[in-house]
Amino acid sequence: MSANVKQLLKNVSTFMFDVDGVFTDGSVFLFENGQPVRRMNIKDGYAIQLAAKKGYRIVIISGGRSEAVKTRLKGLGATDVFLGIADKMETYNNYITENNIDPSTILYMGDDIPDYSVMKKVGVPVCPSNAATEIKEISIYISPIAGGQGCVRDVVEQTLRVQGKWMDGDAHRW
Repeated sequence: MSANVKQLLKNVSTFMFDVDGVFTDGSVFLFENGQPVRRMNIKDGYAIQLAAKKGYRIVIISGGRSEAVKTRLKGLGATDVFLGIADKMETYNNYITENNIDPSTILYMGDDIPDYSVMKKVGVPVCPSNAATEIKEISIYISPIAGGQGCVRDVVEQTLRVQGKWMDGDAHRW
């Protein structure tokens, strides 16, 4: 990670994430009844709950509609979870306006074309190693870790480290 990216991480107070391809590897397993199931990385979960404890705003904007995903992320401390979103830019604009958030303080991690327009607006656009080419081209940091394998942990940990909030008393418990 370059010194310039680390400088931008110092200003982050809001984390925004897509779900499929970021928290998950993008695979969906289907049960016989048609119910989709996703797998998430526990280290990503640890990082999210720690960031939430430290007062960071955690926002999820996903096209997916899984209530299990919503329950998991809210349980980890996600501030707001928006599911079934066809137009992420509209949700993003409404959210930052309603909450008076400076876009330069937002880190957004996405992996595919629906994330593109939002990523062009935030201060810290990042992606997993297996993101679409177009997303990699606009990211200021490409995690060496793939979606669903701990890329969320990577960017959250680096942000907390730069801000001196990683290995303190809160870090040692859920």
